[in-house]
Parts: sequence; structure tokens; C-alpha cells
Amino acid sequence: MENKQTSMDRINQFRDDRNWRQFHNEKDLALSISIEAAELLEIFQWKTSEEALADFEHLKEEIADVLIYSYMLADNLKLDIDTIIQEKLIKNNRKYPVDQSRGLK
Repeated sequence: MENKQTSMDRINQFRDDRNWRQFHNEKDLALSISIEAAELLEIFQWKTSEEALADFEHLKEEIADVLIYSYMLADNLKLDIDTIIQEKLIKNNRKYPVDQSRGLK
């Protein structure tokens, strides 16, 4: 039988192997998300999107950092990522109905 680890399992394994969970409280994880998001923005600062995409590997790394910290915060709060995204999409669908929100070209 195949043992398929989720992304959360792999993140927790990495963190627990290093005994870092003790440093990952909700406040510090929220700060880390913001810091990593700023590093992601820095890739685009003073550049066109095309210029920023030239450093695609760095872009991937910063997106991964934002997601990893976000996953860890959700895990600390006992939140299921798929569930909270689905709930938010339902709210957004009500808030922005297609017939009133569709972008014009």
C-alpha cells in the first residue's frame, strides 16, 4: 500500500525533524508570511512582469515560502486548507456574482 504524504505532512516532518515547532507560534508565523510576501514583491519592484519572470526560480522559492508559512499557521490553528479555501470561495461568489463582476475587455 502506498504511503502518500500531503504537503502538510512534509512540512511538519521538516519542522519536527529540526525541533522548530517551538518557534512557530501564530504571531511569528503571521509575521513570516508578511516578510516572505514582501520578498516576493521585491522580485517585481521596479521591473515589468516580464523582467521579474526572468528570475523564475527565485519567484517559485518565494511563493513556496509564503505557502509553507501559511500552511504552518493553518495547521497550528487546526484549520483544513481545502475547507477554508472552499468557504472563502463561496463567500466571494456571493460577494462578487459573475453577472455583476465579470471584467470587460
